[in-house]
Amino acid sequence: MKQNLVHRTLSSAIAEQLRQGILSGTHAAGSQLRQDALAAQFGVSRIPVREALFQLEAEGLVQIAPHKGAIVSTFSRAEIDDVFDLRALLEPRLLRSSAPLLTEADFADIAQLDQAFAGAIAQQDVAHWGELNARFHQALYRHARQPRTLAIVTQLLQTSERYTRVQMNRANPHQALPRAEREHRKLLQLCRTGQLDAACAHLAGHIEAVRKDLHRLLNPAPTPQRRQQRTPAA
Repeated sequence: MKQNLVHRTLSSAIAEQLRQGILSGTHAAGSQLRQDALAAQFGVSRIPVREALFQLEAEGLVQIAPHKGAIVSTFSRAEIDDVFDLRALLEPRLLRSSAPLLTEADFADIAQLDQAFAGAIAQQDVAHWGELNARFHQALYRHARQPRTLAIVTQLLQTSERYTRVQMNRANPHQALPRAEREHRKLLQLCRTGQLDAACAHLAGHIEAVRKDLHRLLNPAPTPQRRQQRTPAA
């Protein structure tokens, strides 16, 4: 029992280190995470490393393939659509359940998270953008009496944290960053004033805007080329 607990503690710590490495881009999409190299790096046996990789696979951050081992998940349009379809379906449902129960103390906490998010953007603190964004959303849903849905959305937000960092880094920052701040602020205001239908619609639009940014990053529009002037036929 004690040995199992030690392995679980080690595997959780290793999973967190690897998770942050993936989210920050230290472990690039498509790169291989070798169990023996990681075990040597962390000074442990391969057992907690393997358990950590299984945990990251469940979160969608790595894919474990036969004869290849663990590969950092790449971005695909299908995966993004899967995650954001679920978010657009489930998060407004959670907000509708939770928002009427939010107290002034809750709103103060959420406003502080929003300010921290804005501060991280101003300081170009990439490491905390995704985390603060996820915490802002989770705080809005904290009173929803839907534990299974909350658990699913928590995992989706964790997966989206990686996307958020990429979006904020690689999308046009002069557009994406101020827009995210404005949308968070408006969502909070709509919840504060009890405009529940408008808040849920705004949340769905906010999620969709991030999806569209990610689609553009995956499939950038071709640069328009100047048409060559043709000489009229004689």
